[in-house]
Amino acid sequence: MSGAVCLLVYSLVVLVLAPPVLTGSTGSGRNPGLGLIAWISAIGSVLVSWVAAATFVIVDIGRDLLAGEHLSLSRCFTQLHDAAIGVHGGAVQVGLLVLIAFGVVAVGVLASRLGTALARARSATHRHANAARIIGRPHDRYDAVVIDHPEPAAYSVAGNPNTIVLTQGIVAALDDEHLEAVMAHERAHLTGRHYLLLAVTRALAAVLPRIDLFVTGAAQVARLVEMSADDAAASLHGPKIVREALLALAGTRTPISFGAPEVGLADRVFRLSAPYPAARPMSATVSALTTAAVFAGPMVATLAAAAGFGVCAF
Repeated sequence: MSGAVCLLVYSLVVLVLAPPVLTGSTGSGRNPGLGLIAWISAIGSVLVSWVAAATFVIVDIGRDLLAGEHLSLSRCFTQLHDAAIGVHGGAVQVGLLVLIAFGVVAVGVLASRLGTALARARSATHRHANAARIIGRPHDRYDAVVIDHPEPAAYSVAGNPNTIVLTQGIVAALDDEHLEAVMAHERAHLTGRHYLLLAVTRALAAVLPRIDLFVTGAAQVARLVEMSADDAAASLHGPKIVREALLALAGTRTPISFGAPEVGLADRVFRLSAPYPAARPMSATVSALTTAAVFAGPMVATLAAAAGFGVCAF
C-alpha cells in the first residue's frame, strides 16, 4: 500500500508542476524532438503510476482478504485493512467493497472512453484517406493526391496506405521547390508517426478535460510535431525555403499553412528566420542546460519516486 501512496504522490507532483515547467522549457521550440520526449514522458509516467497504484491496492486487498489476519499492512492502512476483512462490521465492509467496485468501474469507463476515442479517430482518418484517394487524382510528380479545392492546404492522413493530400490551391500557389519542402514536411509527420502522438494526447484531453497536464500537453504536442516536421523539411531544403512556403500561404486569400492550422504560424516562421539552427533567443550555455533539463526531468522524477518507495517502506 505504501508503494501505491508514493506513486499517487508522484503523479500529483507531475500533474501540478509539469505543465508550467515543460511549457517554459519547450516553449521556444529549440529542440522539438526533445520537447516531445519530455511531454510524452510526463504524460506516460502519470498514466503508468495510476495503473501501478491501482494494481498494488487491488493485489494487497485481495491478498489480505484471502489470508485473513495472517498478513498485515503498513500502519497507515491498518484501518482500511480491518474494514476490508470485516473487523468493523459487515456494513462497513460492504460499503468499502462497494466504493472499491465503483472505483474499478470508473477506471473501466475512462479506459473505455479512451479506447473508443482512439478507435473513432483511427476510423475517421482511414475513411478520410480512402475518400481522398477516390475523389482526388494522383500528382504527376509526387506521391500525393490532389483534390479540386481552391483554398491552399496540405496534410497527411494515416491509413492503409498513408496518404498525403494536396489541394489544387496549394499546387497553384507554390512553385516546385517550395512544394517539395511541403511534401518533406508531410512525409516527416508520417515517418515520425506524429498522428499516433496526436491521437493519444487529444483523446486523453477529451476524456479528462479538467486535467491541465493532458489538455496543455495535447496543445503542446500538436505545436511541437509541426516544428519537428519543419526541421525535417529544413534539413533537406533549407529553412529559407520552408519559411517562404509558410509566408506565401499566409499571404493567400485564406491563410492556411501546411501542417495543423491551430498551431502558431508566427512561432514557426520565427524559428526559421534566424541563422539555422543556432539562432534562438538564448545563449549556447543556457540552451544546453535547458535541453538537458527537459530530457533529464522525467528521469529524475522517476528516480525520486523510486526513492519514495524506500522511505515509505520504513
